[in-house]
Order: sequence, then C-alpha cells, then structure tokens
Amino acid sequence: MRAVVVDGPGGPEVLRVREIPTPEVRDGWALVRVEGFGLNRSELMTRQGLSPNVRFPRVLGIECVGVVVDSVRLAPGTTVAAVMGEMGREFDGGYAEYALLPEDLLIPVETDLPWDVFAALPETYLTAWGSLATFGATSPGQSLLVRGGTSSVGMAMLSLARERGLVTIATTRNREKVAALEKAGASHVVVDGGDIAAGVRALCPEGPDYVLDLIGAPTVADSLRLAARGGTVCVTGMLSGEWSIPDFQPTAVIPSGTKLTAFQSNDIQGKSGGEALQAIVDGVARGVYQPNLDRVFRLDEIVEAHTYMENNQATGKVVVRNA
Repeated sequence: MRAVVVDGPGGPEVLRVREIPTPEVRDGWALVRVEGFGLNRSELMTRQGLSPNVRFPRVLGIECVGVVVDSVRLAPGTTVAAVMGEMGREFDGGYAEYALLPEDLLIPVETDLPWDVFAALPETYLTAWGSLATFGATSPGQSLLVRGGTSSVGMAMLSLARERGLVTIATTRNREKVAALEKAGASHVVVDGGDIAAGVRALCPEGPDYVLDLIGAPTVADSLRLAARGGTVCVTGMLSGEWSIPDFQPTAVIPSGTKLTAFQSNDIQGKSGGEALQAIVDGVARGVYQPNLDRVFRLDEIVEAHTYMENNQATGKVVVRNA
C-alpha cells in the first residue's frame, strides 16, 4: 500500500509517499481502507518533532474516514471515522491507503456525503462540539467570541453556535477572510491587528459571555480580560504553536468569577463521539452546518498540502483524498 512516512523531524519535505506492507489484522484491531483524512495542526507539530512521545519512522494522521475491510467487531463494508487515540503518534495513523486501528476507536456512521466532505468533519466538528459543551447550557442571544475564527475548528464552532442562536464574534488577521467567516456563521468579525479589545468591546461592552480561544498560551490572559464577569473561557487550540504560559499566576490573571477551562479531543474518541458525529453528519447533509471544506489534495500532494496549511493559506479544513 502507499503511505506517507516520516523518517525524522523537519519541514514538509520530510513527508514521503512510499510503498509499505499493508498491516495485518490482529486481535482488537481493524483494517480500514482510508478514503480520506483531514489535516491538523497537531500533525504539523509532530512532523516538526514537537510531540515528545513520537518515535520515527511514523505514518502521521490523527483522523481518517473510510470503510472497514477486516474486523471482529464491525462488519466489512461499514463506513467509519476514527479520531485521536494516539493515531499517528504511538502507532501509524491515517496518512495511508489502509490503516490498522483499535476497534474501540472506530465510529460507525451512516452517511451519503461525498468522502471529501465527510473527511472534513470528524476531528474538527467533534472538537468544536466538545468545546461548546464546556460552556454548559447556553441560551439564544448570548455572545461567543471565537479567537482564530478561520481555523477549521473555529469555523465549525461558528456553525454550531449559529444553530443554537448565539451571537458570534470571530477574529481573523486577514481582512480578505471576513466574508468566509460570515458565511460560516459569524454574526460579527473583528480583524486582529494585534489588539482586539476595542473591536470586541464595541460589540459587547460588558464582554462576551463565552470565549473560545484557539490561539492558545499567548492570548489566554487577554481572553480572560475580555470575557464578561462570570463568563467562561475555553482554551482548545494552539494555533500559536506555544504550549505553556510563562509565570502564570491564577489569582492575578483570572478575574473573580470568570471561569477558565479547556477541551481535549481525546474526550470524543471512539464510542463517546458516536452520537455527536452522527448528528453532525446529518446536520451537514441537511445544510444546517457548513462543512467548511477549503481544499482537497491527493495523497501524492501531501508536501504541498502541509505547506499550504503551514503557511496559513486555508480558510477552513484541508483534506487529502485517496482516489
């Protein structure tokens, strides 16, 4: 089979498509024919050697969609998705024509969506879905600030929040992406020129009820200052590439009554994400949610695909198809 193998950390050029043996099925694992997979920032960081538990060579890919070929638990021909569970880190992931995956990681899905559209959904929408759940019971008319709005998770959150009746504010550093954010569901867009406070306060004088921070460590303190008193900030992404906040002092940084939380994608892997993913897929099929598919590459274009993602050219999800 063909697979994208990384022999050691580096730039996009270390991603090499080569022929390797198709994995043999073993107890508790299923062989899946991969039809497509989405690209994720965490894979970029793994490729750069920033995932400490990863040993090379490795086939990357923390998600994929496809069809079961051989499994004890699932019938051959079953359409499935898989996300996280150390895919592409502790064992080979979805950047291949076939993937050997733990059966407990597979999510059966009924859908007639095209493979490229389906491939754009699992990790992105499940992460947004789980992040939204951290805010608790939301009400129509409440406000949500999405920092890093043109990321795939940001755009998925805008779609989910619009369906719930939330007033959304999305940020972007690129004025040319404003229209795409509005199409995805943003009620308002603030162009981030280094300080978004004035733009956000003009729309929400008391601050937004909720903040989804996809930038990560460098903006968390600012997000806490922007949120309404008693509001919630959820840190889900690390678009900045920075993992930690130096000299973080909770009592100084977190305003009284404001809540700081986080969401990790491992919480929606396997069976725990099944009901949500089916609802998402059905919602996209009905036109309730936007797939936010930016561009589709072929497997042998993986270097170009990673370069495109790394250069922040995408507005939404980048997908690779096996076809």
